[in-house]
Amino acid sequence: MTRVGPPLTHAVVLTAGLGTRLQPLTFVRAKPAVPVAGEPLVRRIIDWLVGYGVRDLVLNLHHLPHTVSASVGDGSALGARVKYSWEQPQVLGTAGGPRLAQTVLGVRTFLVVNGDTLTDLRLPDLWSAHTGSDALVTLALVANTEPQRYGGVVLNGDGSVGGFVPRGAAATGTYHFIGVQAVEAEAFEALRPGAAGNSIGGVFDRLLAERSGLIRGYVSDARFWDIGTVRDYWKTSLALSGGRFEPVGHNVRIHPSAVVERSIVWDNVEVGESATIDRCILTDGVSVAPGSVFRGSVLLQTGDGRSIGMPFAVD
Repeated sequence: MTRVGPPLTHAVVLTAGLGTRLQPLTFVRAKPAVPVAGEPLVRRIIDWLVGYGVRDLVLNLHHLPHTVSASVGDGSALGARVKYSWEQPQVLGTAGGPRLAQTVLGVRTFLVVNGDTLTDLRLPDLWSAHTGSDALVTLALVANTEPQRYGGVVLNGDGSVGGFVPRGAAATGTYHFIGVQAVEAEAFEALRPGAAGNSIGGVFDRLLAERSGLIRGYVSDARFWDIGTVRDYWKTSLALSGGRFEPVGHNVRIHPSAVVERSIVWDNVEVGESATIDRCILTDGVSVAPGSVFRGSVLLQTGDGRSIGMPFAVD
């Protein structure tokens, strides 16, 4: 039986992950708090949600939670109402996170949005597809054009999800999940609040085994930008800044004799006299000593006040 859909107003944004693939950037900030073209990723996501009227949000927190909460606060500056779901002492995963957050959100039908991906997906279209069906989960999908990099979602002819496959040959001709889904709270109720568990490879696989049609796919031509790795972060930051390496972060001081080229600069950074910085990411609090030279590196500030560079490849 088809449901009469509720309004599109509520979402859980998954911001608790450890961001291990984005290290060493995530030694400094949680991945959703990392600035992309001068704006923390999570703020970009919230701005996109609010643009479609999705204003009641719950963000889950675990890794470096203060970096996320400091970026967002109560959401009022972004036109949203933000609450937080704390996951301690362990991160609860892609199913356990929404299960606990739903108790804070307080509605039965809502969006779940990954906190590490940007997209221009039209949310009302996904919402209509979900609320016009009897699915418990509707995944936003695009054609999987990089099967060697991304695992795939297999769709049946009726639009229901038939399964999930790992990256590689098996993912050729499948669809790529872009990190946005419309869900019913019932989808996660096999887990108790506070229990850890994942969706793909866990809860969703059990739903597929229970009955066909409980998980459906919504296919679109939406764009998405990934920041899963430092290389992805570099490419996405450059794309969203129009090919420029501006703006720099807050409270940045660069000596007039220093050379800073093709670099991303976070907050509270100081670059000393005659220093040379090229193709680098300068993270929060970095102080580059006079005369220093760094190329192709992520710069971190150590506890003893030194700046160290960790090489990364951008080409």
